[in-house]
Amino acid sequence: MSYLDTTKNVYRDAALTPDVGLCCTTTPIWQLPELDIPVKMLEMNYGCGSTVHPRDLSHNPTVLYLGVGGGMELLQFSYFSRQKGKVIGVDIVDEMMNACRKNLIEAEKLNPWFKKEFIELRKGNALDLPVEDSSVDVVAQNCLFNIFKAEDLKKAFAEVFRVLKPHGRLVMSDPVCEQPMSEELREDERLRALCLTGSLPLKEYIKMITDAGFGTIEIRAKRPYRILDTKHYATDKNLFIESVEVCAIKDPMPADGPCIFTGKTAIYFGDNEYLDDKKGHVMLQNQPLAICDKTAGDLAALGRDDIFISESTYFYDGGGCC
Repeated sequence: MSYLDTTKNVYRDAALTPDVGLCCTTTPIWQLPELDIPVKMLEMNYGCGSTVHPRDLSHNPTVLYLGVGGGMELLQFSYFSRQKGKVIGVDIVDEMMNACRKNLIEAEKLNPWFKKEFIELRKGNALDLPVEDSSVDVVAQNCLFNIFKAEDLKKAFAEVFRVLKPHGRLVMSDPVCEQPMSEELREDERLRALCLTGSLPLKEYIKMITDAGFGTIEIRAKRPYRILDTKHYATDKNLFIESVEVCAIKDPMPADGPCIFTGKTAIYFGDNEYLDDKKGHVMLQNQPLAICDKTAGDLAALGRDDIFISESTYFYDGGGCC
């Protein structure tokens, strides 16, 4: 039995008997006008963050959600579109698909605006998506890709890249870990299925995304998530796991490499009204400007004493320049 079979079994059991403690989301549940989330959906919120952001949902996008869970984020996505065929959910576990369908029927009773036909469920997996090339605007996954081992993770990113339209977005929430893990932990199939020991260092995680061809990466949030301690896990040091929310955009790859926003800001505080670095960045005097890591390096290379460049905050909320 492969580690993917173990994962299916874990989430089959979680579908048949909701496990509130299976995953512990680190962000508040969206509270939106006239949105009433069924209790069972909340109990089956097997994610580590949120992938639903209004900024990604303008212009009536088609959304593909991978790993349907209890259907909560499918419901949240449909809140913004309210049209048939605009939200697609894909899952490989029959029991989870059935539980999701039942939860959507309950959601229809609680929400006068919602119809279950807004959401189309398709059986399939992230390594071979049942979706046409360049056909969706947004792909979302919450605490799924960290389960995959390296070769399967490459396939998953390649599949998402295939189905996204140009400039489409992959919005993700996954655990990351900067400390080395023992091979025993890495090979523990159940702990991997529980979204713990597949956690990669953030730079390695981002490199796999950019290797798939995504030209722009936004780190939107990073928060404490779990501790794998020496008393309960096969580790000689306590391991600190964080959850990270990332948006990868299918922009063309720049000649000098991807634009990665990790929450850095530049402030010019010189004598002039503005500073033009002749590379496309105009900085107004004493006005903060969000910048990608590449631009931060270029500005630092100028060697000026009138430019402040912050460390990475791992929080990027749009704007700025690259």
